[in-house]
Amino acid sequence: MKLFGRKSAPDAARPVLSRYGVAAMTGDWPRGYEAQVRAGFVDNAIAQRAVKLVAESVGDAPLVASSPELAALVSARSGGQALLETAAAQLLLHGNAFVQVLDDGRGGAGELFALRPERVSVEPDANGWPAAYRYKVGDRVTRLSPDGPRPELIHLKSFNPVDDHFGLGCLGAASGAIAIHNAAAMWNKALLDNAARPSGALVYDPKDGSALAPAQFERLKRELEASFSGERNAGRPMLLEGGLTWQALSMTPADMDFVALKAAAAREIALAFGAPPMLLGLPGDATYANYREANRALWRLAVLPLAGAILGGLAQGLKGWFPDAALAVDLDRVPALAEDRAALWASVTAADFLTAEEKRAAVGLS
Repeated sequence: MKLFGRKSAPDAARPVLSRYGVAAMTGDWPRGYEAQVRAGFVDNAIAQRAVKLVAESVGDAPLVASSPELAALVSARSGGQALLETAAAQLLLHGNAFVQVLDDGRGGAGELFALRPERVSVEPDANGWPAAYRYKVGDRVTRLSPDGPRPELIHLKSFNPVDDHFGLGCLGAASGAIAIHNAAAMWNKALLDNAARPSGALVYDPKDGSALAPAQFERLKRELEASFSGERNAGRPMLLEGGLTWQALSMTPADMDFVALKAAAAREIALAFGAPPMLLGLPGDATYANYREANRALWRLAVLPLAGAILGGLAQGLKGWFPDAALAVDLDRVPALAEDRAALWASVTAADFLTAEEKRAAVGLS
């Protein structure tokens, strides 16, 4: 008997993205996935570069397949998109990748196309298992079946402990750091727009106790906005008339340690998506001895597990067209892992107690 933590139809139809993120709790993080992507990916250089670094590496990984036709199907571009790179980016951001299998008109698999995950909803059966997926574009809804010997849709998802049908992406975990990083960038931009000075007040303290006339007050405001605001007026000296003094009100960047705060947020964003901070050019990272070690860690800890999950899911879903379907990354052709392979070959070669067949099996050769 299949048991599920059943949900109501509206809750089961949409995934949980970043409902539990730090920024979500403070109310500073948008709720919809498209708005989250714009704030967390489109408008944030660190998140965008980290996702692209991992996704492009997955897309460029050398493949080994059970047949040339299967390798060509997975590696081909459909609708202008690179399938593996697109699926990897969607898994990182959304936690789900939905790959539609398009018929070639002759009963075979013609193309694989990655659908936008926020447009997909689940249609569960009586036991809570997905009976179909609904893909909505505008007013048009397409119903796709994940079952049968030749499914119309292949669902790839990451682990999610709080949802039965959808995976959990990294965007929610990085939401707090992204909100801090974006706020720091906006603060720096606002500081430049205001003559690179912290906010403050002009204090009027006349000797005779008289106050500024309304006309004098309005003239002073206009002169401040015209002559001392904006990046073109940065560093321009301010000439104050009798009785006027400048008093800073806000803390300086040194007081708030903005540089360290922004750098710490950038590192947290990179780590949330599995990209070593050193490869993103972030300062203060002494975790790895050099870029070569960081690049090896990127492949071992992020690219290979993600590529393995994608290729394994595609191979399983395509067995109706390719009964012996098998897809994997060819580790012998990954430049970042060349030293690891050389060390393995040297240790196996030096093992005189192994036969030639055992040595071939130890290095992954049939």
